[in-house]
Amino acid sequence: MGTYSKIAQLRDAEAFCRYLEEGGMDLPCDQQILRGEEGSPLAEPLQIADVLLGNRWCIHPMEGWDAERDGSPSELTLRRWQRFGQSGAKLIWGGEAAAVQENGRANPHQALATASNEKGLAHLLETLQSAHQEMHGSVDDLLVGLQLTHSGRFCRPHDGPLAPRIAYHHPLLDEKFNIDPDNDAVVLTDEELDQLVESYLEAAVVAERVGYRFVDIKSCHGYLMHEFLSARRRPGRFGGDYEGRTRLLRTVIERVRDQCPSLIIGVRLSLYDTPPFLTSLEDGQPMAFEKLLPYEFGFGVNPDQPMEMDLGEPLRLIGDLIQWGVATVNLSCGSPYYNPHIMRPAIFPPSDGYLPPEDPLAGVTRQIQAARQCKLAYPECPMVGSGYSYLQDYLPHVAQAVVRNGWIDSVGLGRMVLSYPTLPHDTLTSGTMQRKNVCRTFSDCTTAPRNGLVSGCYPLDSHYKQRSESAQLLRIKQAIRKPDSGSD
Repeated sequence: MGTYSKIAQLRDAEAFCRYLEEGGMDLPCDQQILRGEEGSPLAEPLQIADVLLGNRWCIHPMEGWDAERDGSPSELTLRRWQRFGQSGAKLIWGGEAAAVQENGRANPHQALATASNEKGLAHLLETLQSAHQEMHGSVDDLLVGLQLTHSGRFCRPHDGPLAPRIAYHHPLLDEKFNIDPDNDAVVLTDEELDQLVESYLEAAVVAERVGYRFVDIKSCHGYLMHEFLSARRRPGRFGGDYEGRTRLLRTVIERVRDQCPSLIIGVRLSLYDTPPFLTSLEDGQPMAFEKLLPYEFGFGVNPDQPMEMDLGEPLRLIGDLIQWGVATVNLSCGSPYYNPHIMRPAIFPPSDGYLPPEDPLAGVTRQIQAARQCKLAYPECPMVGSGYSYLQDYLPHVAQAVVRNGWIDSVGLGRMVLSYPTLPHDTLTSGTMQRKNVCRTFSDCTTAPRNGLVSGCYPLDSHYKQRSESAQLLRIKQAIRKPDSGSD
């Protein structure tokens, strides 16, 4: 692994900014965290459709692998949503990745966005809103949505191996995840996709009836809707050219827009990708893709140099999303399953990952700069940025600067909020952070679910540290660590 300074070792914002400059990483960074009353850009309101949000902090949707088997929330799910409500963020982007079909779940404990779970979805929303009301006084400037998803290639609705349903056979992902390239039964038919559209619509109707103000049609991270964006070799209505590859997403959006006109529609989108990487205890290396050039199996990638992004089609799609009635987009990249270093930059990899092949701050910079290009192209569209957690102690310093400079409208928090849910509230009210709660990107929240355990911050959240899964997780990490690699 390359020699990269750990963020916790940079003593102040000045040292952090100097490290960025020395590494050639173009990120703006304020020297101090500003309170709301001191004019923090993050305290400014944000208009999304007919809702005026109270600030610029957002909470990303996350799967906890902790719902009940019937898709309803468990006590752990409710606790997470309660903490989302307490966070002080005024945009809850989908809250939970909820499957629109039972066979589309990423794990047997994923939440369901189905009529059978209407009471469970209502309980989640009530829990979050009550916690927000109690701690922050009002929910009038709070916008809460539900993320609708189908896991596609990464379906695992029952205990045991993956049960993939794919858009097309991807030569590298098929190899990586042991999918028989001659087994066409795992490829969803056009007729099955027509039914899937109905499932998305039914999920949106349920979300609207329960009281969610918006739904996110998830199109990121290698899941089904994202995979269709690269389905150039798929025949029929839902593949081939750009119009075919975006047809499924467009159809879902238009059906929801027409049937639920009061429901705000958002899309979380992976802007760019890379070929999949090998699982390894060494520095990350992509699977051999040279024989596949020009590379037809990615979205937002340069077909001649697929390790490089090409935002031509993603920018076109964002423009189309706006035309189709999407009110806001949340910008991400890649997949946690096959190239986690570009999506979730970290020093410590998950168990199915690899050591970082670049300074994780380079990955953060890449995401922020890509989102900046999108904002420049469509300044009227409210946009949420991702990939900030690795900034750690200096996350608010960069977040303030990028919002002030108009690079993004709202800054999203993912794994950071698992360890430190009240970061938005603390920074806006006191201008300080509780350093002991800052996520250090140990990746335990990913390693745990990869091994069938509930997701949470085992190192820093005492609630998870005291659970029996904590000891299991430690044994798993010890088993995969090289004998001579020492301790974290």
